[in-house]
Amino acid sequence: MTAPILKLSGKDEGISVTVESILSGADSPEKVYNCIINIFPDFKMDSDITHPELGGAENQTLKDHDLSIQGFLMLLHKQQILDTALDSMSRNLSSNNTEFEILRQAAISGKISFNIPGEKPLGGLITIRLEGNNLKDWIEAATWHKGRDSIPRSANDELSMDHLGEATTWI
Repeated sequence: MTAPILKLSGKDEGISVTVESILSGADSPEKVYNCIINIFPDFKMDSDITHPELGGAENQTLKDHDLSIQGFLMLLHKQQILDTALDSMSRNLSSNNTEFEILRQAAISGKISFNIPGEKPLGGLITIRLEGNNLKDWIEAATWHKGRDSIPRSANDELSMDHLGEATTWI
């Protein structure tokens, strides 16, 4: 008998989730918002966001706090990218917070694609910040899959991808 997938949401688990995306140039606030709600359906857009005008583009930020991360986690399970998620989500992990980025181009299709640190991809990024006690343990639980019974993994272990996003070869 297969155990059901653990359905974490961050809410009521001591994990605070903040999501933001920077609008620059001619980015359409509605299109960026639609990318975000494909991954975080409870995201609310600030009504002060303005549409870019020719010759008057300005940087703005779409940002919301205290969101559920359940939809994001379900997509990770569906796409079967839990080890990549573990590595990406824990790359900047300190004792009680972490930050990572996903691509807006993937999010528009309801997919998760993690950004390689330092890259500025066409289409922009969605930044996700997690804060909470025992965050390392929570991330490991949120990205757990049955394969870890055979090949145990933990945040920032020797099997983590390298700084360029390349996979570590298992021997």
